[in-house]
Parts: sequence; C-alpha cells; structure tokens
Amino acid sequence: MFETILVERRDGIATVTLNRPAALNAINRTMYRELEAAFRALAADPATRVVVLTGAGERAFAAGADISEFAALQTEEDVLAYEEQVEAMLSALEQLGKPVIARIRGVATGGGCSLAAACDLRIASDDARIGIPIARTLGNCLPLGTLARLVDLIGPGHTKALLFTGRLLSAAEALAIGYLTDVSPVAALDARVAELAHQLASHAPRTLWATKEGIRRLAAARRPVDGRDLLLACYLSADFREGVGAFLEKRPPVWTGR
Repeated sequence: MFETILVERRDGIATVTLNRPAALNAINRTMYRELEAAFRALAADPATRVVVLTGAGERAFAAGADISEFAALQTEEDVLAYEEQVEAMLSALEQLGKPVIARIRGVATGGGCSLAAACDLRIASDDARIGIPIARTLGNCLPLGTLARLVDLIGPGHTKALLFTGRLLSAAEALAIGYLTDVSPVAALDARVAELAHQLASHAPRTLWATKEGIRRLAAARRPVDGRDLLLACYLSADFREGVGAFLEKRPPVWTGR
C-alpha cells in the first residue's frame, strides 16, 4: 500500500496514478520514494507488459515538485541528497524494461514535465499545458541527467527555449517540437491511451525491452557525469531562497543574481 500513488494491474497493463489531486499531484519526497519502489516492483513482475503513468483528477498530471519541501534544502548535503533521490526514481523508470506511457491531462510542469520526459511515450489531452518555468519562479536549475533527457527528446534549441522563457506550451506546441507522441481530444484520451497500451502489450516483450534498453545505454554513454557544482550554485543561492519564498507567498520574485 502506498500513501501518494495508486497501482492497478489488469490484462498485462499496470496503471500508476500520482494521487495527490488536492495538491495538483505535486511530487513530494514520499512520492519520489514510492514511485521508485513501484517502478522496481513492476520491472520484476512478469505479468506486467506495459505501464501507464498518470495523475489523479482532471487538472494535472503533476504540477512539479512540492515547493513547501524546498525550504529544508539548506546545505550541500541536503541539495545533493534531494537530487539523488529524484534521479534514483527517474533511473528506475528508465530501467523498467517495459514500455511506459505517460497519460497527460491538465498541467505537466516542472518535475511533472521531467517525469513525463523520462517515460517512453507521452499522450496528452488537447487542453494540456507543459513546461518548466523555474527561470521565472524558483531560480533553481535542472540536474544534468534531467537536462540530458530533454535534450535527447527535443534537442538543445528547444530545451533552451523551454527553460529560458519559462513558458508553458500548449499540447499542439509540445507535439510540434517532439515532446509529445500524440495529442487527443479530452473525451477520447482514455480510449487512445488504452488502445496504445493494449497494442504494445500484444507485441514481443523481448523486442520492446531490447529496444528500450539499447536506447537507454546509448543515451547514458553520452551523458555527463557530474553537474553538482551547478546544482549547488543555484540551490544555495539567495535567489533560490527568494524564489521559494515568493512562490509560497504568492508574489513575484525579485532576482538579484546572488
């Protein structure tokens, strides 16, 4: 049993639901731990052929990380332990040797956008909004593993535009740059996701596993090893403290570059 997620299995398809709808499914540290555990359990389950990852409710796939927990990031050890926990969950998702489909309804922002980017396929409703607005909200930065996933998915130019502007993309825009695999009308979203999940579940499991694992290894070979200095320079800055405070106080941040 989990506190923050639901896991359901049926006909070879496991559905993992981020289950904090009152918080727009914001990902807290408990959810990071539970997602990692769920992904590792599903990887070891021979009856599971495909995984669908979604968010509870109609408003959000996941509206980023739980910002209320960021006030506790006071030291280098705090920052690095937090980002290591995030990366452990995303690595478990990437290493899950079965196709993972992100079903996106509503917003997928910040950590939600990064989580969906680590999935294999992404299908969104046509009213979805997608982006990583940290340049205008929090003043932190992405770890290099997450940055590399975005670059692999949409290229360096679109990654810079996404992060520099902090703009939320429409579903049509996210499809055009290659972030999304498909866009569906809201009323047809569940049917479209189910159709794809059942199609993949009927295919040769070893072919799907070898394809996913081969691409993961190719990507891992190109990824940088260490970006801790970048994380610390942002998370321990005065601007990050200002960004978190402004977010929680629902006011515009005042950046100083310090």
